[in-house]
Amino acid sequence: MKIICIGRNYAEHVKELHHQVADSGQMPQEPVFFLKPDTAMLRNNDPFYIPPFSEEVHYECELIVRINRVGRCIEERFAHRYYDEVGLGIDFTARDLQRRCIAQGLPWEQAKAFDYSAAISPTFLPLKELGGDVQRLNFELAIDGQIRQQGFTGDMLFPVDRLISHVSKFITLRMGDLLYTGTPVGVGPVERGQNLKATLEGELLLDFDIR
Repeated sequence: MKIICIGRNYAEHVKELHHQVADSGQMPQEPVFFLKPDTAMLRNNDPFYIPPFSEEVHYECELIVRINRVGRCIEERFAHRYYDEVGLGIDFTARDLQRRCIAQGLPWEQAKAFDYSAAISPTFLPLKELGGDVQRLNFELAIDGQIRQQGFTGDMLFPVDRLISHVSKFITLRMGDLLYTGTPVGVGPVERGQNLKATLEGELLLDFDIR
């Protein structure tokens, strides 16, 4: 099982990321992706413990698409056959480490792939129960009752089927793989004692504490 994360897939987040990590701020011309290991999974709404090596861990709420069959070099027009359930996740990012790595021109897995950095909703919802169109879904993240992120999948720079087609050119997709599809604007740091709740089309899927 792989965790495949898409970066820079919402235009307003690309702009905010430019200010947070001092990257180019340019809109991607094709999907950008990176991987997290299975040890990054944070399941069952377990608490997230801020790691000792970072002083600035950010939340990034994302729609997750779960792959339901094996595929390689998938044509975009057939990509919809490779998923039928969606959930929510948080891509936790050690922003201070990421900023440092980018400045030095180094890979930044240590900022993204650390243990328990990928919160995964215990429940995935059948897409057909949500209207059947993965590009017409609303989700939001609240911290201590205050809404911090609101996402609409129709705002993605690259739609889900394009993402699946692109990633599958390089990596074989297998049943159970998780595709984090990118985060909308509004990311920021977490602090101990906070509670995170995330909903998809009004359904509460994530509800856990920061420690």
